[in-house]
Amino acid sequence: MKYYFSDCITFMYQHRYMDFLLAHYSELNLPYSFSTTLSYISSPLFMTGSAILCFDEEDEPAGAFGFIHGTGERNYEDQHVVQLQVAFIVKKYRGSRVFMEGLRFLVQHLDEHVDEVVPVQEIRFWAPHEVRMHRLFSKFAEQVSSKTLEAGTLNAYVVRLAELRAYLASFDREVCV
Repeated sequence: MKYYFSDCITFMYQHRYMDFLLAHYSELNLPYSFSTTLSYISSPLFMTGSAILCFDEEDEPAGAFGFIHGTGERNYEDQHVVQLQVAFIVKKYRGSRVFMEGLRFLVQHLDEHVDEVVPVQEIRFWAPHEVRMHRLFSKFAEQVSSKTLEAGTLNAYVVRLAELRAYLASFDREVCV
C-alpha cells in the first residue's frame, strides 16, 4: 500500500484539506458543536502551523492532520509547543502504517521548519476517552489530564519531541536472527 504526505501550502491543497475533513465530520467524533469543530480544523490554515494531507495510491485523501504553534492557555506565546488540532485517518487505512508514517512526517516537518519558528520541544493533543485510543497514544505520549464536556470526555496527551523521535527510531532497527 503506497501513500504520501503533503503540506497544504497552496489554496488548492488547503481546499482539499477542508473538504476532506468536513466530508468526514461525523467520523471525527469530536465532542464540540460544528462551529467549534470548524474553528479547530481550520486553525492550522490561519495561525502559525500546518495542515497536512495523506494521499493513497490513487491520489485520494486517506487522512489529514493539522497543528498550530502555542496553546490557548498561554495565549499562543508558548511557541515551543505544537498542539495537534485534528488528526483523522479513513477507516480502511487505520490498521496500516499510515498513523506511524504520519508521526514520522510530523517530526520531519518540524525539523525542516526549525528556523521559521521557535524550535518545538513538545507536542500536545486531545483525544476521546476510549480504551483503544488510550492504548495507542500511551505507547508514545503521557496522558496528563481529562476534561468532561457535555458531549463526552477528552484526554490530554503530551510528548516531548525528543521522546517521540526516539520512539519512532525504535521501529527503524532491523532484527537479526
